[in-house]
Amino acid sequence: MVRRKKDADRPLYLISVVSQMLEVHPQTLRLYEREGFVSPTRINRQRLYSDIDVQRLHLIIELTRDLGVNRAGVDIILRLRNRIEGMQREMGAMMGLLDEGIRKEFERRLTALFSEE
Repeated sequence: MVRRKKDADRPLYLISVVSQMLEVHPQTLRLYEREGFVSPTRINRQRLYSDIDVQRLHLIIELTRDLGVNRAGVDIILRLRNRIEGMQREMGAMMGLLDEGIRKEFERRLTALFSEE
């Protein structure tokens, strides 16, 4: 079953389940919450994590464990990532407003620009 984007925000997983999924101690997840990297939903004093929370935690764990990024670096990376995603949404909205011929030319130029890297 494929989950819709709206469902990805739905709180589903207890901290014990997420810690097993990501192979980290629950205290690590609490630390990431204190650092402000994730904000699980709280229901009756229990943390419930959504699929989006789990994906974000997975990224954080990859950065820290596999790449050796410290928490300050993780914070910077997450902030940049959020800004990029916001800019992509804004650009998508702007593209929807452009005439089809202009949009295709703009897409061609963007593709050429990013393929030079």
